[in-house]
Amino acid sequence: MQIGGFDMKRPVMLAPMEEVSDRSFRKICKRFGADVVYTEFISAEALRRQVDKSFRKMEFDPDEAPVVVQIFGNSEDAMAEAAAIAADVRPAWIDINFGCPAKKVAGKGAGAALLKEPEKMAAITAAVVKAVPVPVTVKTRLGWDRESINILDIIPRLEDAGIQALAIHGRTRSEMYRGVADWDWIARVKERATVPVIANGDIWCAADAREMYRHTGADAIMIGRGAIGNPFIFRQTKELLDHGRISSQPDFHDRIEVAIEHLRLSVHYKGERYGTLEMRRHYATYLKGLPKVSKVRDKLVREDSWQQVIEILRAYEEECEGYEREGKIRDYAEFLNDHSKRLVLK
Repeated sequence: MQIGGFDMKRPVMLAPMEEVSDRSFRKICKRFGADVVYTEFISAEALRRQVDKSFRKMEFDPDEAPVVVQIFGNSEDAMAEAAAIAADVRPAWIDINFGCPAKKVAGKGAGAALLKEPEKMAAITAAVVKAVPVPVTVKTRLGWDRESINILDIIPRLEDAGIQALAIHGRTRSEMYRGVADWDWIARVKERATVPVIANGDIWCAADAREMYRHTGADAIMIGRGAIGNPFIFRQTKELLDHGRISSQPDFHDRIEVAIEHLRLSVHYKGERYGTLEMRRHYATYLKGLPKVSKVRDKLVREDSWQQVIEILRAYEEECEGYEREGKIRDYAEFLNDHSKRLVLK
């Protein structure tokens, strides 16, 4: 698959996720094999108004490359201006968010809401393409709801506007993240599109990633919620795609170690207070499937000191070692806010 000067074979990408795909998590996913990482989605209006938080979302280090900056908005002028600002940080390419179903985005006429206005989608895309010297891609969904799936009609409009790739999530906006992503529709998108297609939706493990490639014929795959608390999925997917097998499964030592690494990075980039607070949302996913995790999670989300958080995690690691010696590490397994019951941890 080629986008601009980037030529990749069966790439595995980290999806843009608000409050997830920040600098610290991108670096971890990159270390575990993600070929391309996306920023959190960034408001075009916020960039125009020079909001510091939005500019911080575009900061990245050379070892994260290639990095894609994703922007959203519902105005041609705002999106073109924001794209030009984003291009100054020299991302691999700029992605337009036409797929976010969240009320704070779609409710303001941006993101997935623009699926109801294909002509405006095309006009915004053309304005962004014209405004920047880097490639432009789009991430979107199948349509507004199951009764108005219009992605096949939208594809040529976006291609004519100049996109160099299309990422497609196999749900409509009304479905949010409920049910099961429709991979058959992604396959239909691939048949219709002349630009590379990036498939997204319900990749929870390496076997899903391989099946997504087989089922859809996509040029690339993008992993979102399946990577939360599980950056190992990138390494496992690459191993399965390249060698037909997975060399190892992460155990509790691996999960706790990466959670600590993530915390240290979060504190480094966001400061002690915010870096510690914003990590609270990640502990349940890093530790899911481990024994009696609800008790340690309750301690972690009440602790303000990042150093003390590490002490709690190290103590929990010793506790898990005890369960392992007794052969009971699976007996007390708990899943908290897990995104997929299919992901069984070892």
